[in-house]
Amino acid sequence: RLSIDSINPSSLSLQTVRHGFPYQPTALAFDPVQKLLAIGSRSGGIRILGRPGVDCYCQHESGAAVLQLQFLINEGALVTACADDTLHLWNLRQRRPAVLHSLKFNRERITFCHLPFQSKWLYVGTERGNTHIVNIESFILSGYVIMWNKAIELATKTHPGPVVHLSDSPKDEGKLLIGFESGTIVQWDLRAKKADFRIYYDEAIHSVSWHHEGKQFMCSHSDGSLTLWNLRNTTKPFQVTFPHGKIQKDGRKESCKPILKVEYKTSRNSEPFIIFSGGLSYDKAGRRPTLTIMHGKAITVLEMDYPIVEFLVLCETPYNNEVQDPYAVVVLLEKDLIVVDLTQSNFPVFENPYPMDVHESPVTCTAYFADCPPDIIPILYSIGAKHKKTGYSQKEWPISGGTWMLVDVKNLDCSDTITLQMLYKLKTSKAFEKPKVGDGRAAELVEEDPFAVQMVSWCPQSRIFCVVGISAHIILYRFSKYDANTQIVSLEVRLQCEPEDVISPSENENNPCFTESGSHSPHHQQPVNAGNRTPEGNKDSTPCLKVKERMVRVPPGYQSELVIQLQWIDGEPPQQITSLDINSAYGLLAFGNCNGLAVVDYLQKTILLCMSTLDLYGATDPYQRLTRSPRRNRQSTSVKGPGRKLSLPTDLKTDLESRENSFSHSRSSSVSSIDRETKEAITTLQFGESFGRKTDALPTPCLWVGTSLGVALLIPMSIPTDQEERMDEPVAIGPSGGVLMLKGSVLRFGFLDCMGALIQSPYEVWRDLNAAEDPDRPRRRKLVHFSPSSSQDACGDGHLAVVCSERQAKVFLMPSQSCLFVHNITESSFVLRADIVSVYNSACLACFCANGHVMTLSLPSLRPLMDVNYLPLTDMRIARTFCFTNGGQALYLSSPTEIQRITYSQEMCDNLQEMLGELFTPIETPEAQNRGFLKGFFGGNAQTFDREELFGEASAGKASRSLAQHIPGQGGVEGMKVAATGVVGDLARARIALDERGQRLGELEDRTALMMTSAETFSKHAHEWAQFKL
Repeated sequence: RLSIDSINPSSLSLQTVRHGFPYQPTALAFDPVQKLLAIGSRSGGIRILGRPGVDCYCQHESGAAVLQLQFLINEGALVTACADDTLHLWNLRQRRPAVLHSLKFNRERITFCHLPFQSKWLYVGTERGNTHIVNIESFILSGYVIMWNKAIELATKTHPGPVVHLSDSPKDEGKLLIGFESGTIVQWDLRAKKADFRIYYDEAIHSVSWHHEGKQFMCSHSDGSLTLWNLRNTTKPFQVTFPHGKIQKDGRKESCKPILKVEYKTSRNSEPFIIFSGGLSYDKAGRRPTLTIMHGKAITVLEMDYPIVEFLVLCETPYNNEVQDPYAVVVLLEKDLIVVDLTQSNFPVFENPYPMDVHESPVTCTAYFADCPPDIIPILYSIGAKHKKTGYSQKEWPISGGTWMLVDVKNLDCSDTITLQMLYKLKTSKAFEKPKVGDGRAAELVEEDPFAVQMVSWCPQSRIFCVVGISAHIILYRFSKYDANTQIVSLEVRLQCEPEDVISPSENENNPCFTESGSHSPHHQQPVNAGNRTPEGNKDSTPCLKVKERMVRVPPGYQSELVIQLQWIDGEPPQQITSLDINSAYGLLAFGNCNGLAVVDYLQKTILLCMSTLDLYGATDPYQRLTRSPRRNRQSTSVKGPGRKLSLPTDLKTDLESRENSFSHSRSSSVSSIDRETKEAITTLQFGESFGRKTDALPTPCLWVGTSLGVALLIPMSIPTDQEERMDEPVAIGPSGGVLMLKGSVLRFGFLDCMGALIQSPYEVWRDLNAAEDPDRPRRRKLVHFSPSSSQDACGDGHLAVVCSERQAKVFLMPSQSCLFVHNITESSFVLRADIVSVYNSACLACFCANGHVMTLSLPSLRPLMDVNYLPLTDMRIARTFCFTNGGQALYLSSPTEIQRITYSQEMCDNLQEMLGELFTPIETPEAQNRGFLKGFFGGNAQTFDREELFGEASAGKASRSLAQHIPGQGGVEGMKVAATGVVGDLARARIALDERGQRLGELEDRTALMMTSAETFSKHAHEWAQFKL
């Protein structure tokens, strides 16, 4: 009797969350009231960050790079300017932000945007030097345009270049400062529609920053200079400084790099801050990118690890005409985000609460574990916290916007939250001696780091951790809460067999493929002591990395116990390891590559099995191949199989073609073509309780072996059950079990009972080997087994085995090995990753295909549940890092610096909406300071003016329709209703109501907009008249 599938296809959907550092960042913005930070990227992504737990990712559909970001301060909205010359308005008042409006410029390229505080009119500068004005509410261009030829003098013959800066004067909002790339600066009187003054400077301008009183501004230039301009005399700069330009012996100044940005901020209780990036002299080669902080006479130069993309100074007030009082600087680097504390003289940095250093070293593999033991996370965090850096600012993280809370903290599971917390870091290189200068063996094998991690395997219950390295090595770690003196055991394995001309079996008996531990007989086990090496006469057989032979002191955490290395043979490096599995209950570790399989007893530190793939079949080879003699044809190392070098993300086309060719070879009817064209690699391994032979009556420990030719092999084992016997008696392995066939390389095994429930692999409960011995309670191994027959009486003692390959999945009934269900997953592509996972307390098979489809199949019937064309596969990074886990979740490396988590469970999707933090929090806008009568009387106070009167359609007219195209956003009318509670909320709500009617009466839209403008103007004048009467 078999169970009926319990998963409903309608319960599956797809949603995503992103972690890590935004890849290739381009822009930065900060809301000083909401305390939110936005980062734009070259791929069109936006990350909005607040307090820890508030982390939102948005993506422009066009994928165009984000040039600039502008918050509508305290309004719950964000404007983005993209490289495709489109402006977008995002609504942040919902958990998943959406675009409300878009405006596509057709004839001009956007270069700079500026949105004054509490204004609904956005200034947009273009490459042609023109300045346009956009209404934020309607996202329609105003007819008011500042043309470049009117901004400069008519006598000027040269074009001033693109607009690189726009800002309103702190003294008078009716004055707009326009900076052109060539060095021209114009202050434009918006009311009079003419220039107040024009500055023509010889050096190109990169940025401009006002003094808060509006009487001075500072410019940064391409020659590494800073110029200070006083509005009383704009014929020449009030001051010119080269902060990093020293005077040479001949009296000339050093040539300096451009100062890309400057911020001029005043402080109430100290000297002003002048903060800028760049400006170093050219002759200082090799200097890292710098941020310079000038505070009074003190100059502090902060060196950065990566180039500076953008920086922002965080100030206490959102008003540009008040004393700024800066308290921090946010520095966006190419691969990091740093916040500097300006309130302390040594300028310490804040500890970043976001997991921004996922890419500290290039990510090469991932593994995803849900439903971990509840005690593992706190203990990993507590030990990992001891190794954190010190010297951070003691103040709270200044980016503290949004709200995020978890109601039930006791039942917190990291897989059920959208946050990512770094728990623990482990450096595998510490198990080896430092390579000596001139020792190029490691460099011969890989171009990257010889310690690069290629694969990991972790048993959360026993806390045993295995790492496979690119230099064909495996490190086994045990977890301990105590430090200890330990000596690493080194084990070297000879796993090398080259394809050759076919020879007779009798010849092969005289020339065995493996001279070391080639038999599975227990009498051929090889105990290896710490520091054991190959004979001196065969130095070429030594691995490329040297394990530490001395006793070493190791801190609490994961401590290396065993290192397994594949040997070099006749000057040839070993093939990379392609599969790994470890079982703590058995005390065994198995690994394989394109040459064969090895099984290691890590308790006794012995090699149990070391055989070529072909020898594993014995007389049951489905292709009826003959064994071969070893290493006669040296050129055979170039045959298809896993590459020797672990490359960073590359184009996938070549790899896909090789996989297609390998598949065609694997299904060829010609045995000779298989012999000549491909090696049979071990592609997956799985320990578990199963039936190694059809005649077995009871389940025993088995090793399931999957190969690149679509073959699944069962290897039964005999393991002593008594603890004392287990440490002394040998483990017997007999590779003479069953053989199952599928199409394509085998990717995954899984086991179900006859009721369809997942059968877990047995494991050992964790015990700390370094803890003090208790004489009353001797430390013994505690094993947990999940036998197929333990949960079912009516179904007999059998179980179901799920085998998935690149092309198809099959469900076998054990021990009869009869195929119950089969499903061809794909014909036009192939599966890259497959996992048997638990969703809604039921098992299913989750697959990710090379064509970008995410598919799920029910178990055991293999009924298709979901097929989503999720993402096109563009490089091997995605293929190498994509993995599924329980609860309907998966993750992969979406870029070299970002982890993308997805969920295909509807229940998880619903919970995800609740777990997402709120970006917008209702906060009262700070009131502007009362600056007093005298200061206002003498012209110190800012003047206000009615932008609506100047830029509205009634006075400025309509802009040319060919100049820009309005595109309604995905947020729709519902999103507009939410966003309509900000500036002039009543008018915005009225506009929404008119828009709803305008959807049915499109021809009345222009007339309605005119009525709206008239109503707003009438309301303003009525309000002024009422004030006058009072």
